[in-house]
Amino acid sequence: MCLSIPGKVVSISDEIAIVSVGGSEVTAGLQLLDNVKVGDYVLVHSGFALQLISEEEAAQTLALIRELEDLSDDDDIPIK
Repeated sequence: MCLSIPGKVVSISDEIAIVSVGGSEVTAGLQLLDNVKVGDYVLVHSGFALQLISEEEAAQTLALIRELEDLSDDDDIPIK
């Protein structure tokens, strides 16, 4: 299973973006997308921006990830 993480593009140089993901900055290749601009939201996986998404989609996805993190802290629910 693959999981991509949403982030906001904060800068672009050539085909490499700096993307803010949960307060950290990561680099992401832009070779798979066209017309990415600073301020856009993208899904990042394995060092590449895979898809442009809306700010709302990014917020919803991050909220779901936080819920999963909270579940993993619950001793009653085994995570395998």
